[in-house]
Amino acid sequence: MYFCFLPKSRRTVSAIENSETIDDEKLQAIAKILGVTVEGIKNFSEEAVLNIIGNTINNHDNASSFNYSCSFNPLDKMVELFERLVQAEKDKVEYLEKLLKGK
Repeated sequence: MYFCFLPKSRRTVSAIENSETIDDEKLQAIAKILGVTVEGIKNFSEEAVLNIIGNTINNHDNASSFNYSCSFNPLDKMVELFERLVQAEKDKVEYLEKLLKGK
């Protein structure tokens, strides 16, 4: 299960965001949760995104030939990720409570 590689706190998320590198296992887990490729994360560039948007909006002659629409909302993916993390923690608590009741 890949949840063990995902950040468990805001501090951990911040540390990952501010680090120059991230180990491959964590990167693969994050990419899987977000529904993107590892290469997509590694090659992400805000400048490229802005260029794509600018070219799509300003190119009226060939507007129909461009298909650069984002296939997902990153914020929705983050919410989904944290909902899964919360559910995993709830499942752990429920499991531990069952163990305690069994003793």
